[in-house]
Formats: sequence, C-alpha cells, structure tokens
Amino acid sequence: MKRLLFLFLLTLLPLFAESIILKVEIKGAIGPATSTILNDALTTAHQEHAEALLIELDTPGGLASSMREMIQAITNSSIPVITYVAPRGAHAASAGTYLLYASHVAAMSPGTNLGAATPISLMQPPKQSDSNTSAKTTAEKKAINDAIAYITSLAQMNDRNVTWAINAVESAESLSAEDALRLNVIDLIADDIESLLEQLDGRSIKLLGTTVQLSTKESIILTFEPDWKSRFLSIITDPNIAYILLLIAMYGIFFELMNPGAIVPGVIGVISGVIALYALNMIPFNYAGLLLIILGVAFMVAEVFVSGFGILGIGGVVAFAFGSLLLFDADTLGRSVSLPLVIAFSLVSLAFFILVMRLFIRSRSAKVVTGAEEMVGAVGEVIELDEKESRVLCHGETWRATSESELKVGQKVQVVERHGLILAVKPIEE
Repeated sequence: MKRLLFLFLLTLLPLFAESIILKVEIKGAIGPATSTILNDALTTAHQEHAEALLIELDTPGGLASSMREMIQAITNSSIPVITYVAPRGAHAASAGTYLLYASHVAAMSPGTNLGAATPISLMQPPKQSDSNTSAKTTAEKKAINDAIAYITSLAQMNDRNVTWAINAVESAESLSAEDALRLNVIDLIADDIESLLEQLDGRSIKLLGTTVQLSTKESIILTFEPDWKSRFLSIITDPNIAYILLLIAMYGIFFELMNPGAIVPGVIGVISGVIALYALNMIPFNYAGLLLIILGVAFMVAEVFVSGFGILGIGGVVAFAFGSLLLFDADTLGRSVSLPLVIAFSLVSLAFFILVMRLFIRSRSAKVVTGAEEMVGAVGEVIELDEKESRVLCHGETWRATSESELKVGQKVQVVERHGLILAVKPIEE
C-alpha cells in the first residue's frame, strides 16, 4: 500500500513542485538488501528526473562486496548523490566511511562520527606458531593495500582528505562530525534535512566529469519506499532471521522423519530450509559453526535413544551454542546472532529432545491398550468346538477362533493374531 501511494505521489508532485529530492534510508549493516534498495532508489530517481538522491545513513559497516556495488552505483549516477549521516548519535563506520567518500556531497549531523575503515578480520594479528604466517601476512597486506588504493581514489575523485582516509584504513581512526569538517573529510554539517538543503542550494559539484549546480531550496523531499522483494531480502538476510529459519528447517524435517505422514512439519521445514539456504547464499557464514549446530542436534537426539548420564545431551547443547555464536561473524556482517536468542534456543532444544522426545519414544514402545492390536496377547476361554472353527470368550465377547493345536472346551487360550473378526489362538499350558 505504501509503495502504491509512493508511486502515485511521484506522478503528482511534478505538477506542484519545481524539483524533487528522493530520500532513501539506509540503517543497520550493509548487505545485499541495502545494495538492492539503493539501486532501486537510484533507478526511480533517474526515471522521475529528481534533483538529487539523499541517503540518510546510519551503519556500523557490513559486507565489502555490497559496499562496492553501492559505490559503483553512486559514482556512475547521472544525478547527484548526497549522503547525510543522521540522526544525532548515528555513525558511518567501516563501509559507511567509503560511502561518504564516494558521494558527491558528504554531510553529517552534529553528534555523529565516521571512520574505522580497516577490514576487521585483517586487524587480528596472526599467530606466530602458524606455519602459514608469512602467507597470511602477505594476504593481509594485499587486502589493506587494495583498501587504501580504493578509498584514496574516492578521496581524489571528490577532492577530500586523502591522508586521513589512509589513516582510517591503516590505523582504524575515527572522527567526530566537527573534526571531519575541519579536516575536509566531509563537506558540511547540518542540524536537519531542511538546514542541509538550504546549505546545498547553489552549490557546485562534480558529476561524471562535469560541474553542476544544485537547486535544492524549493525542492520537495519524498521518501523512497522499497518494494516487497527488497523488504523480504532485508528480513531474511538478517542473521537472526536466517538462524531461526535454519533451525525451523532442521526441526521440521526431523519431526517429519520421526512421525512420517504428519506432512505439516515436513512442509514447513522444507520451505524454511529453502529460504535459509537462499539467505546463506547471500551472506557469508562459517561452515564450522553450521557443522557444530548439526552436531549439537545430533548429540541431543542420540541422548534420547542412548541411556547414559546425560553427557551426549550436555555436549550437544555446548556444540549447539558455540555453533550458533560462530555461524555469523559480527565484524564482517556488522551484526551477528543475538546472544539471548542463542541461549533460548539452546535451552529449548535441550528440554525438547531430552524430555519431550524421550516421553514420545516411551509412548511409542508402550503396550497397546486399545484398538484391534490390543487383542493380541489377550487370554480367553474356549466355550464351543466344531469341525472348522471354535468359539472363544475373550473380554466378555464371543469370537470365532482358529488354532493349529487341538482345543478343548473350558481350556484357556492366548490370542496370537487377529484377522478381522476371527482370532488365531494357541492353548495355554496348565
């Protein structure tokens, strides 16, 4: 509904306003979803001949691949891209710093900061005992030099501070908004969007090798609404959601295998599994973490069938919890699986597999007390004999019976099988 309203307003605004500035909000970790949203926003801005695209940014960083896709879209845009770190208290760390340097206009709100652009995984010192230390060091140097060259080219393209950009990568330096303006890292500071547009009005910027002048004072701000596909992608690529989908898939398929024909658990498990695999294909994950989760579930299942002292169950919970924490790297994605969520799923899994499933297994192996199967093993008495069949009194009812042994009236017999209304019996030795 919001999407339809947004498109409707786009068709009407040119009749009442001199220019349109399309605003898109990028909050949280940079990933495939944010890259898609930015590309869609730029496409819409081009189609509607917007004066500029305004990115309201607040991010701890994210995937380098998605960041580079976004930077390519910004640097090749035929309309100006204004990146504004807001609201107060927001930050543009890691990948956010690169986006600021790539934008045609870089602005920040008071009380915000940027920096720490070193790839986190490269900041960890290598272990000296590792036989591949020299190879790792070379790989780290290559990655850091590539990051330095990349942010340097962005700084040179938009006439911004190159020295500090290099320090942000090499030493993970950060700056407040005021210091960033003083060092020519950003172009201006604005308290809000209205103040930002007033300061930008009449400003000249470089755009694809040419100089253009912004006219933003009388522009109308219109917020871009992502379509349902982008919102869906944003949801499933959240590490917490991907983690939950993965566990639903595992449990659903397990329930279906334990109780064939239930259908519902299997269907839910397969659908969740497909979505989880799609999400894991979009965001990097740790194979060791996934293996530990599977191993933890396997241990807890084994605890149900193996009588012991709970060692398998405890080991399963520990493996499950560690695997959940290792599944996604917070430094790479900008966020990871919530610790309370991991604890909750670990305890619920332990309670389910060791308590509920044990009761379920016991109930399946218990003696049948109702239905046709309950007749097998029952004791009856022969009350009538004839040439082909006998009559047996069992559970207060008279049944036709057959036997491979010779029977006598008044003899006690035990039911061996039941075929419809006929019992197969055998005599009980006195």
